[in-house]
Amino acid sequence: MSPDPNRQKPEPVPDQLDHLNAALTHVDTSLSSGNIAASAAKGIVYSLIETLGALVGDPDLPEHSRAGYEGLLETARELRAKLGK
Repeated sequence: MSPDPNRQKPEPVPDQLDHLNAALTHVDTSLSSGNIAASAAKGIVYSLIETLGALVGDPDLPEHSRAGYEGLLETARELRAKLGK
């Protein structure tokens, strides 16, 4: 079954970026305070990077939304580097 070209994709929920940012901040804070193991943080960050990468790669994503996701993706990559990949 092929996708319906007339089907409109919904605009991203404004809070979606905020929720992803909050998740990333929570992982970083928990890691810094010792409340989460580095291996668990790596798994969560990996999942966030995969999710953000999929969102950034969506050709139907409006440019104004793409910039926010790209910035958050860069932040997640920096955290991954901090964790030692």
